[in-house]
Amino acid sequence: MKKSNRGYARVDRVKEQIMREMAELVRTGLKDPRAGFITINEVEVTRDYSHATIYYTVLDDATREITAEALEYAKGFLRSELSKRIKLFRIPELHFEYDESIERGMSISHLIDKVAAEKPIED
Repeated sequence: MKKSNRGYARVDRVKEQIMREMAELVRTGLKDPRAGFITINEVEVTRDYSHATIYYTVLDDATREITAEALEYAKGFLRSELSKRIKLFRIPELHFEYDESIERGMSISHLIDKVAAEKPIED
């Protein structure tokens, strides 16, 4: 019997929809002046849709902590607005985490460039 991927596809569709809606909400609906320029990079949703972890970055690293506070403060508002845009049995509780993968990637790239620029040792 062929195994169905319906559950997996639904979770992916829900993640993508939450990601699009959250990007739009932080761009247009979030009026908190403490929030910097926020980019939503990834969303992870539990299988029962009870929790969603939203990974984000900010344009200016100096506003990172203030933006985290603004997102934490606006969590209820964002969840409420999300419930108006997405029809799910349960709107997930939102958790925001800063995405450090871009910074790590740039750091590794810089280290590789540094090693490549060094003069090779001759035997």
